Amino acid sequence: MVVCKHWLRGLCKKGDQCSFLHQYDVTRMPECYFHSKFGDCNNKECSFLHVKPAFNTRDCPWYDQGFCKDAGPLCKHRHVHKTMCVNYLVGFCPKGPHCQFA
Repeated sequence: MVVCKHWLRGLCKKGDQCSFLHQYDVTRMPECYFHSKFGDCNNKECSFLHVKPAFNTRDCPWYDQGFCKDAGPLCKHRHVHKTMCVNYLVGFCPKGPHCQFA
């Protein structure tokens, strides 16, 4: 459930009938209008979520070839595992999070 954007401003008129959360929770904040609409938010104290649109993020061409030459986890492109662990497909991988396919 997402925090009610009207409640955050003290303007929700639905009270208990509101289908949104009337409690401050950082992990459940609604998406920032300005960031989602214009790709940027100039409010340094903005408490709304700033979500990067997934469709703008392309797969990393270097990661697809085996190694990202740019920044690893800081790369601006997606690092998508395309090869599945055979053990995981069967039901259990003994290497867990240390598996090369994790």
